[in-house]
Amino acid sequence: MQTSKTSRGLYWILFLISVIVFFVLYRFIGGICILVLPFVCTWFAKALDIM
Repeated sequence: MQTSKTSRGLYWILFLISVIVFFVLYRFIGGICILVLPFVCTWFAKALDIM
């Protein structure tokens, strides 16, 4: 059985960017930071190759 190896580096970069955006929004706006959480969770799951 062959499995294709995908590059997960992009997913790690997108995860780190979304975490930074989360903390920036939390610092300045507060309640709106929850809108970034789906992106944080999705990119983290993709980076760990769960999805």
